[in-house]
Amino acid sequence: MNKVIDNLEVGQSFKEVIVENLSRTQIVQYAGASGDFNPLHTDEVFARDVAGYPSTFAHGMLGMALTGKLLTKLFDNHLIKKFGVRFQSIIWPGDTLTAEIIVTSIESVDDKEVTDVKKIELEINTSNQDDQVVIKGTAIIIR
Repeated sequence: MNKVIDNLEVGQSFKEVIVENLSRTQIVQYAGASGDFNPLHTDEVFARDVAGYPSTFAHGMLGMALTGKLLTKLFDNHLIKKFGVRFQSIIWPGDTLTAEIIVTSIESVDDKEVTDVKKIELEINTSNQDDQVVIKGTAIIIR
């Protein structure tokens, strides 16, 4: 069994730096992995001169994937039944991101085949180095 999940309490939190100094290379690598080559993420001149942003910036889904690193570190992949986020702010090259997961609810679930099944609800916040929340989310874990 997963030792973290066996000892959870409502209100308990876990916090970890999930990326330090996010690089443009990491952003472009994500573009390649995802197939999303929107020039806002990969073309500095386009992002600045055409779209009016100060720079290129990370894909929202890259931020979600980085946030998911802490979730999967704490809980086995097969236990994660739901993971959703809302993008709150742009993630820029050079940002350092810290994810925090807070246990908001633990309840027993009736299951005829398995005893002691728990539904665990989590609140997830990812912030940059300025403590600005860039991602807010939730997850549900079933054990």
